[in-house]
Amino acid sequence: MIFFDFEVFVRDWLVVAIDPIKQKEYVIVNNKDELQTMYNEYKNDIWVGYNCRNYDQYILKAILLGFDPKQVNDYIIVKKRKGWEFTTMFNKIPIILYDTMPNPPVSLKTLEGFAGYNIHETSVPFDIDRRLTRKEIEETIEYCRYDVQNTINVFLKRKNEFDSQMALVKTFNLPLAHLGKTQAQLAAFILGAKRKKLNDEWNIRLPHTAQLGKYKHIGNWFLNPSNHNYEAKLETLICGVEHTVALGGVHGSRRKYSYKCKPHEVILDIDVDQLYPTLMIVYGLLSRAVEEPERFKNVLETSLRLKREGKKKEREPYKRICNITYGAEGDAMNAMYDPLHRNLVCVFGQVLIIDLLDKIEDLIELIQSNTDGIFVKLNRRDIPELKRRVEEWEARTSLKMSYDEFTAMYQKDVNNYVAVREDGSYHSKGAYVKELNDLDYDLPIVNAAMKEYILKGIPVEQTINSCQDFRMFQKIVKLSAKYKWVEHERGYNPSWTKRGRLIENYLTTTKFDNKAYRVFASTDENDGKLLKCDGVRNPAKFGGTADHCFVFNGNLDGVEIPSKLDRSWYIALTKERLEQFGL
Repeated sequence: MIFFDFEVFVRDWLVVAIDPIKQKEYVIVNNKDELQTMYNEYKNDIWVGYNCRNYDQYILKAILLGFDPKQVNDYIIVKKRKGWEFTTMFNKIPIILYDTMPNPPVSLKTLEGFAGYNIHETSVPFDIDRRLTRKEIEETIEYCRYDVQNTINVFLKRKNEFDSQMALVKTFNLPLAHLGKTQAQLAAFILGAKRKKLNDEWNIRLPHTAQLGKYKHIGNWFLNPSNHNYEAKLETLICGVEHTVALGGVHGSRRKYSYKCKPHEVILDIDVDQLYPTLMIVYGLLSRAVEEPERFKNVLETSLRLKREGKKKEREPYKRICNITYGAEGDAMNAMYDPLHRNLVCVFGQVLIIDLLDKIEDLIELIQSNTDGIFVKLNRRDIPELKRRVEEWEARTSLKMSYDEFTAMYQKDVNNYVAVREDGSYHSKGAYVKELNDLDYDLPIVNAAMKEYILKGIPVEQTINSCQDFRMFQKIVKLSAKYKWVEHERGYNPSWTKRGRLIENYLTTTKFDNKAYRVFASTDENDGKLLKCDGVRNPAKFGGTADHCFVFNGNLDGVEIPSKLDRSWYIALTKERLEQFGL
């Protein structure tokens, strides 16, 4: 493997590449011959980068083919075109690629911020219209080297994703060059999809097995042509809970729900096993571009068999294909594109889960429902009858349910909750209470304080006031393409008359051009808001940040917590979020 990153300016380019196995570094500046030599040495190895699938590989190929890399850079970044569209000659430069950037995309600087690393950026403008000075080149090399080192860090922390991609390549005997494809592209290749021209996106129908009972009006809503668009929504009551029904899915939940079961009660999470893949097979909704549906059926059956056998690692590539095939049906760039079948998969899933709710409504209190599962509370003595009715539904619909048992539920909405089991273990979902890691570490002290209170009853103040880890208090924000720069309010500049009268108090600001910032709440009144500016409208405060805050973009390792950190802000935010969970 070789890890690499390009930097492109108007009249200069450079690349830093690191081979961690040979412990060798390459730094090449404006030298095509050196780049060709390095490429020849590693052309049969795996090139790893961050967003290299969309950017760096095309800069590499452009230079080797004699194109101006700045033109390709602007084609991709300014014109927002795909690199492969620039020229078909890029196909002459083969490269085995692996991109470490997560999906959905997150900037490398944001991940560096989460991990507590230095997120200062180069001071050298990328649009500078002259040759760079030696000092500017050296600064850019250092900046680029740092990004390559952190690309290696990200790769190691997300190695399970690489292993999963490699497992797909090995399991289905694909060429190693396919490692650089997205998993949706791999799925299309594995299933032998051949793109078809289809014009029946809105031929909506309902599953022939559905029995909607008192919710028949929902089925009629799906069939009404006036609702055949992706903005249409139906707000309706199901089991006494407000639900939203749409082409993309159904969801409903009791808001601010907080409940601990009495001894005779239980909360059940009832989920459909492999809902979308099963619908594709049982109801014939696999993309019509897949000419041999048996291939997908074999993949699904293998996935379910390995699950039963507890072979998690061996199951992973089969499970991945099952999970991404539905999304590929809605991707216009994928060979499996089939918008009608994608719509029908989602409609069938919703209709059948509503069908089930109709059959068990008198036994349960519905806590929340989603397209592929429900949380319900019921009396323990009613479990046998509930399962009997579910089994009847399973026999009729050919779907299979699994159960998970909980004794307490704390819920903001359908996408934010903590469900607690009798042994104290729990399942959580949502930005406020999800499981954090080094590459997803935003306001971790609030996350921890919420869980400590929910699971153990530990006061919020105790968790936050006792924490001595500076990184736990960080909030990472990133300037989007809609904005041009950042301003930080920094106290007032008073203007006085000769007789000592205050004429005006000017709010001063410090301007920054960086993209990413690590922000902390401050007790210092001179620390104001952090604002994003587009130069046209009034500046807007970054969401989730305090009105009084300070920025620390350096490495947090070993840094003591400044005395001006406003712990009370984090306490108030935690309590506000707990209240949204009904606590």
